Amino acid sequence: MTAAPTTTDGVLVDRYGRVARDLRVSLTDKCNLRCTYCMPAEGLPWLAGPQLLTDDEIVRLIQVAVRRLGVTEVRFTGGEPLIRPGLVGIVSAVAGLAPRPRISMTTNGLGLARLAPALRAAGLDRVNVSLDTLDRARFTELTRRDRLADVLAGLAGAAAAGLAPVKVNAVLMRGVNDDEAPALLRFALAHGYELRFIEQMPLDAQHGWDRAAMVTAEQILAALRADFDLREDPGERGAAPAETWLVDGGPARVGVIGSVTRPFCGDCDRTRLTADGQVRACLFATEESDLRSALRAGADDAELARRWRGAMWGKRAGHGIDDPAFLQPARPMSAIGG
Repeated sequence: MTAAPTTTDGVLVDRYGRVARDLRVSLTDKCNLRCTYCMPAEGLPWLAGPQLLTDDEIVRLIQVAVRRLGVTEVRFTGGEPLIRPGLVGIVSAVAGLAPRPRISMTTNGLGLARLAPALRAAGLDRVNVSLDTLDRARFTELTRRDRLADVLAGLAGAAAAGLAPVKVNAVLMRGVNDDEAPALLRFALAHGYELRFIEQMPLDAQHGWDRAAMVTAEQILAALRADFDLREDPGERGAAPAETWLVDGGPARVGVIGSVTRPFCGDCDRTRLTADGQVRACLFATEESDLRSALRAGADDAELARRWRGAMWGKRAGHGIDDPAFLQPARPMSAIGG
């Protein structure tokens, strides 16, 4: 293996030539839902306060990524980012950077109706909201919380605040909600949202993921085609994780993120920062690089950028889920960020 580059050349490149311009930032490992495919009913051992990056530390690291490493898009994730007390201030500070990155957020939608206007005013550009079912009883069973009405209100509030396009993320699970694909798409079309189906990934805290039970991208598309005419989107996909199809001739689209069965690792442009200041080169990485310790020890921006470039240089060619030696990351999705 060749050595990592040592110059401050303004990009995050790995040894396969992929350039990371999309930064996913986890603001907290906590969540106010308990989705069965993510964590147990009692929750998880949360990160202690001193382990978490402060608001200023988060902004400082994002500034390094934007000004020194060529990041052009920042997405805030969790856990659930809306429960981070300083969220609006963080968004405002990032929106004030020059060059200004595009700023988005992935959320479960609880509290979004209340916060959407302030987030839009602070500089948030758009949101992705997780919604796996339109049935109240099923939502309660899946999330262990009777909060479907709040999620729907959050979606409407985001649209009203101008956080467009509003995207909806849905995970289908066999025998649970895999009969809802057409209904979810009809709902999205009726409200002007962009729907993305995501294959269930091996990132649950319980390590109970079973590939044989997963609803695949092909199965999702087959279910949709029973009710809709889908044609491949002629637009350039680029590094986007979702493959998109025109619905009934367009212009509406639906996307499928086939992370397991149709991996897009060769075009990945993402780097991740956890809530406790660890760089992850891949969602499924089993190793991390610590920026928090260097930051708190007084490292300057050039040193932080050097460490970040080193972390990304070691990125693997692919996630390796099909490899018999694949190991699920020790951190669950709630502690990594989407």
